[in-house]
Amino acid sequence: MALLIDPPLWPAHGTVFSHLVSDASLAELHAFAAAAGIPERAFDGDHYDVPLSRYQDLIAAGALPVDGRTLVRRLVASGLRIPARERNKAVVLALTHRWDALLPECTELRQELLERWGEEHRRYHNRAHLLAVLEGLDLLCTPEPAPRTVALAAWFHDAVYNGVAGQDEEDSAALAEDRLSALVEVVTPHDVAEVARLVRLTANHHPESSDAAGQLLCDADLAVLARHPAAYERYATAVRHEYPHVSDADFAKGRAAVVRQLLALEPLFHTQRARELWLDDARRNLSNELATLA
Repeated sequence: MALLIDPPLWPAHGTVFSHLVSDASLAELHAFAAAAGIPERAFDGDHYDVPLSRYQDLIAAGALPVDGRTLVRRLVASGLRIPARERNKAVVLALTHRWDALLPECTELRQELLERWGEEHRRYHNRAHLLAVLEGLDLLCTPEPAPRTVALAAWFHDAVYNGVAGQDEEDSAALAEDRLSALVEVVTPHDVAEVARLVRLTANHHPESSDAAGQLLCDADLAVLARHPAAYERYATAVRHEYPHVSDADFAKGRAAVVRQLLALEPLFHTQRARELWLDDARRNLSNELATLA
């Protein structure tokens, strides 16, 4: 287990950059970066970009110099590397194809939503999360596609995100009502109301037992809880980075309350398919995170 740094070979901003990673945990990586004075904005999902001027300093502080191929191999083996398909260009392309299958006539709305999901302050509630929810719906609905209203609700469910629980969902639902109501030739008033209703459900993930559409959306939204432990750590770290203004102690207290609430949900997942796919792994990840926070 080590902090690794590759040679400064990547040109940008008038200099060249190295990649600084940990092959053990993101917590180790962030602690090392903070101690070395590397700003949080230099973090890019699974590594820090550090300029040539810091290369020797970081080696002196304990980072192990390795070639780029070794760094990538060790990062992949650790489970902490973000898959290529989750990186921004691939995500945007995948989302564009998915939107065009839903509402091909509405490219302006697609672009607005992609821009909203790509806002700078988002670390977890971003385009990769949107794609993950849509892919979760694929798994739950296979071999049929998800109902169009459910897929549209996924697109809108965090379209407004300011980190204010409840208000974000309400504002996202209002955005859906406003934008979709203008599409009178392709979206019915009934569907507009249904999309907004589903978006509001994601505030508490408590759909009724008779609400099949609500169960699908809520389960897909929480599928992140069942990720591989290393990917779950990336998720938890990204959530932390969405609250830079909150102290570590206050965040740990608030996050622990959220995790306890999730563990207390009965059911955590509402559809039988989701329980089969995700329940055991989700409870394991949540329990491990709670122990870490404690």
